Amino acid sequence: MDHINSLALLVSVYIASLVSPGPNFIIVTKTSMSVSRVAGLFAGLGLAVASLTWAVMAMAGLGFLLTHFEWLHMMLQVAGALYLIWLGLKMIRNASKPLKPTGPSEVSWRSAMRRAYVVSMTNPKSVAFFGSIFALVIPAHAPVWLYCLIALTCFLLSALWYCGLAFFFSNPRVSAGFLRFKAGTERVMGVALSLIGDRL
Repeated sequence: MDHINSLALLVSVYIASLVSPGPNFIIVTKTSMSVSRVAGLFAGLGLAVASLTWAVMAMAGLGFLLTHFEWLHMMLQVAGALYLIWLGLKMIRNASKPLKPTGPSEVSWRSAMRRAYVVSMTNPKSVAFFGSIFALVIPAHAPVWLYCLIALTCFLLSALWYCGLAFFFSNPRVSAGFLRFKAGTERVMGVALSLIGDRL
């Protein structure tokens, strides 16, 4: 029963972090609207794989490493901040450009998935959450099956949420609305990413 309670607490904390807007939200919605539904779905899967990676690292002692090696924490924050600022500035610069038809050779499922994965792995929010709150909630000396269940749960919840966002924002009506306000929307998204990075 204690293990079930621990899992329930961890899931509730993870869901609260998952649904809060951030770089992950921006990358999957922009990919879904400006590229295609398929690209958005693979971006969602890339974020889910990143969540699985973060969960495994947290259970392997990420919180301990970040606490005892301040330079590592700082290095991750700086790398994440610079990457987010670069992405944000790129979105702002390209905001006024019309969308070009994209084919498999230009935006493959691998590139969409890889880009989303990199965004999540360099996301300061992920570092902070999995390196502190998540690591603290994980029960110590739990059986292996519980750790496997935690990792699988993180992957499935992330996949459901982000792939659901991809389905919604790739809807023709939503996409049409995005195209009407493309420049403004992408500038707002770009500024948001840059500000998140700048705060670090």
